[in-house]
Amino acid sequence: MQEKLGRREFLKGIGTAGTVLAGAGLLAACAPNSSEQQYSLGTAADSSVEWTDETDILVVGSGFAALAAAIEVKQAGVDVKVIEKMPTLGGNSTINGGDLAAVGTKLQLEAGVSDSFELMQADMLKAGKNYNHVERVKTVVENSKAAVEWCESIGVEFTKLNFHGGHSVPRTNTTKNATGSDIVRAQIEKFEELGGEIQTETILKSIITNDSGRVIGIAGQKNYDINSGQGTPIYIKANKAVILATGGFSNDVQMRQIHEPRLTDALTSTNHAGATGEALREALKLGAMDVHMDWIQLGPWTSPDEPGFGYTPQFCERLVGHGLMVDPKTGKRFVNETGDRKVRADAMLSLGYSTLVIGDDVTVQRQVIPRILEGGMAAGVILKFDSLEALADNFSIPKEEFLAEVQRWNSFVEKGTDDDFAALIQTGATPTQTAPYYAAKLWPKVHHTMGGLVTNLKAQVLNQNLEPICGLYAAGEVTGGTHGAVRLGSCAVTDCIVFGRIAGQEAAKEQA
Repeated sequence: MQEKLGRREFLKGIGTAGTVLAGAGLLAACAPNSSEQQYSLGTAADSSVEWTDETDILVVGSGFAALAAAIEVKQAGVDVKVIEKMPTLGGNSTINGGDLAAVGTKLQLEAGVSDSFELMQADMLKAGKNYNHVERVKTVVENSKAAVEWCESIGVEFTKLNFHGGHSVPRTNTTKNATGSDIVRAQIEKFEELGGEIQTETILKSIITNDSGRVIGIAGQKNYDINSGQGTPIYIKANKAVILATGGFSNDVQMRQIHEPRLTDALTSTNHAGATGEALREALKLGAMDVHMDWIQLGPWTSPDEPGFGYTPQFCERLVGHGLMVDPKTGKRFVNETGDRKVRADAMLSLGYSTLVIGDDVTVQRQVIPRILEGGMAAGVILKFDSLEALADNFSIPKEEFLAEVQRWNSFVEKGTDDDFAALIQTGATPTQTAPYYAAKLWPKVHHTMGGLVTNLKAQVLNQNLEPICGLYAAGEVTGGTHGAVRLGSCAVTDCIVFGRIAGQEAAKEQA
């Protein structure tokens, strides 16, 4: 009864590296259990486990990637079980902005945007400082339109084309309510329509292999309480494969500090409480290879005045290229507002205090959806002012310098070129000159862990010999390599849907 409540409540409430991995992606065979492998193969033999449950494919997690995989498995006619450690479904997927980057979609064509696979790939590689595994990027980009169409086929509505910092053109397809829960809800409904069930409050504690090193199931706990860390032991047999789609580790302060010591508990996170990386660590114990674990992204659009993700990111990101960001101590701009997330977050950290994003009534009413504006104002994180002078007084901004800076910004908007920071002035942008004016404070929060397990293009997890670990697949933020040093906004959902579907399709082909 408990697992059913979690699901129903949710439904109601809501390069070289590239070349190497491309070759690895062609490997069909699993890694042999040979003396050449210099790592431990699993935690138990098949004969020593008393299984409490059994399925063909076990999917761990319930976000975008997990549910995409589970749906593909179910549609292939293969038995699948989904487990989720939290009492509610979706994890970080439910609290993001519902943004999916793609090339050549209906919304792009309607807006007359000229785009290409090559341009999106170039944008991802530029943001990623060319640390990205190129073949993974190509796979995401070339399947991006299909990811949007797949979501639409299960009932997701994308209603607005948006721009995210670091992209060359608008290519972000945003859901009707501008939330990832729009996608997760549709995925859950599709999965249940196919006869699938999801077991909540069930955590993976270890991955079990047989004597030949093949993954055959997991040891875990049901009725798991994240606060106490306690639950009832269970052993789930997976005849074909286990698919890990458990997200990142942004909320595990100790783990993230190992890889990036500056990310202490002084920095909060946008992530849900369960983003703590246990499944990733269990895969590493099997000898899985990891990549980019020290590249951890800070969101530059979060507010210190609200917990978690909140309303401010959806307010701020809709203003990039339309409004300006200001240092309240000087009254001047300090960064390229349309730069990627690292550019903006690093600029804020170098100042050492919160900054402001500002838009006038014309821009805000056009760009920001009412739910976000109204919710943010009710929460006190988006503030409204009758004049720029009143805004300056509220934040103790040097008034003369600030008013002059707004006029300078307006001149850039009018001519379509930013002479100071080379921000990309968006098509249709208008000067910031019509009252009332809106502002929100900004301070970075830990948002996304770019690193994780190395997988090939079949979504198989690779070992230290770059060979697939038999019976183990992964997709989504638990994997690494796609985004390099910096993930472009709205590319994570694309990555999750594309590789989640691949993981499900490929795992379904495994022999029991």
